[in-house]
Amino acid sequence: MYPGYYRKPHYYETDQMGIVHHSNYIRWFEEARVGLLEYLGLAYQDMEKAGIIVPVLAVDCQYKGMLHYGEQVRIDPLVAKYNSTRLDFSYTITNEKDQIVTTGSSKHCFLEQNTNHFIRLKKDYPDFHQIFTNYQKISSSDF
Repeated sequence: MYPGYYRKPHYYETDQMGIVHHSNYIRWFEEARVGLLEYLGLAYQDMEKAGIIVPVLAVDCQYKGMLHYGEQVRIDPLVAKYNSTRLDFSYTITNEKDQIVTTGSSKHCFLEQNTNHFIRLKKDYPDFHQIFTNYQKISSSDF
């Protein structure tokens, strides 16, 4: 199972009080999402080489606590929903004390890079589809 994405906030990501600015969490979701996809063998570069783009349709973030400069965080992305045309993630950010400080989600779809038409991975890219299907089986058995 994916071990999570770890990072420490950079100084420029904080305000004058050393608290991480709220806008950075969305960037961190993306970093963690890219890390999970690479872990699964679905690097964005590989999908783009195959002619697939994965735009963000929506993003949501709930702040439950503060993070400070220098504090290591773990971001756990999870594929919450996959149906061959849509891909939704959920995210949990925890601090060094293993307290949940932020949760969120993002929604995506798959488009053909040159035409921006919707595609179905199951039909058009069965190898990529199988990777997501296998991941869903493994991740759902963990609960």
